[in-house]
Amino acid sequence: MKRPKVAGVFIFVCCLLTYLMLVKRHYAVSKPEVSRPPHPRPGSEHSRECGLRGDTSAVALSCQHGIMFDAGSTGTRVHIFKFQMESREAPKLVHETFRAIKPGLSAYADDPEKCTAGIMELLQVAKSSIPPSMWNITPVVLKATAGLRLLPGEKAKHLLDQVRAVFLESPFLSREDSVSIMDGTDEGISAWITVNFLTGGLHGADSPTVGMLDLGGGSTQITFSPQDEKTIQTSPIDYIRSFQMFNNTHTVYTHSYLGLGLMSARLAVLGGVDASPLGGSTELVSPCLAPEYLGRWDHADVVYTVKGQKAGEPVYEACVTKVEKVLYRKVTKVSEAADIDFYAFSYYYDRAVDLGVIGEQAGGTIKVADYIDAAKRVCSELSVSPLQSPFLCLDLVYISVLLQELGFPPHKQFKLARTINQVETSWALGATFHYIESLKRY
Repeated sequence: MKRPKVAGVFIFVCCLLTYLMLVKRHYAVSKPEVSRPPHPRPGSEHSRECGLRGDTSAVALSCQHGIMFDAGSTGTRVHIFKFQMESREAPKLVHETFRAIKPGLSAYADDPEKCTAGIMELLQVAKSSIPPSMWNITPVVLKATAGLRLLPGEKAKHLLDQVRAVFLESPFLSREDSVSIMDGTDEGISAWITVNFLTGGLHGADSPTVGMLDLGGGSTQITFSPQDEKTIQTSPIDYIRSFQMFNNTHTVYTHSYLGLGLMSARLAVLGGVDASPLGGSTELVSPCLAPEYLGRWDHADVVYTVKGQKAGEPVYEACVTKVEKVLYRKVTKVSEAADIDFYAFSYYYDRAVDLGVIGEQAGGTIKVADYIDAAKRVCSELSVSPLQSPFLCLDLVYISVLLQELGFPPHKQFKLARTINQVETSWALGATFHYIESLKRY
């Protein structure tokens, strides 16, 4: 009787051990491995993050592209931006592709159909840079600046119509307002957006912003965010603009002074008017040049003969008098601007490079007094030399007087930069943001 009982106990124990081993194996197999998540498959949620190139048939809302054409006077440039969009913050710039071609659109004014080849070439760059599944939600925009502003209205319209037709045939998002001539005020605001995005000024309602000064060839712009309510109340109504950007409302003081860019002002100081020689003559005389200087100057398709002029007073003082007459009652002084940090671009930068104050690529800082002192020195040492521009005295006097007329005292310091965080400080990035914001309202 004992043998069957022992056998029964033995069988029970074996069954129990077998059961426990099976249970243990089950848990070992089914337990998730939290330390090593599976590699994301193309098309999964993980691969749809901006910056990953998987199957993007289900488009990631976090990723946005924008294509901005800058149609300038000497060439057309395309900027292809890629952003990581944030729901409550400013987007992050992930990547920029840039390409440029020459000549500018205005070169085809008499044969507008020929401008389309260059536009299609640049669109091909955009196609190569953006996943096909995102083409139909990527806005393509062209903004024309100085080159087309100077053309007769009908010629400019025909060129823009050609570009608009190419855009509408492309796979990208295009509307009637995708092609236009940018006015100076919008150019100033767009450059301000670019600078403040790159410096962090648009990354929150409490982030401090900086002002923007741009001195082009035909116009000059000033844009900043007023901190003093008096500035808003006392400024001309069309100088104050408000707009939405990254879930915040921004109010800026902005104005573009057409005809007060460095080249247009140079012509006015020399005696020319509106890009035409005074009284039909192509000979210009100025005390801002070396008295013995005689040379040629090409401007706005006119070739001028330019001469120096002996004055009864030192060159610097005589030139200041001429410049002050050109600027008389044309510039609005803003006292608050002296207390705001400003970045300065274009010819402000170029002339600082000419003086050796900053490096050509590195940028730096400069004071209004530096321009004034340099103008006094250059004008007092004027001579005909192939190593120096004959117009440097005139240009420096103009810049120093213009800045003071705008309300900047001699001790005011500006930052000079061509790039910030390795991104070009042009209006193109800001204009792209502005256009994407406008799409949200439709």
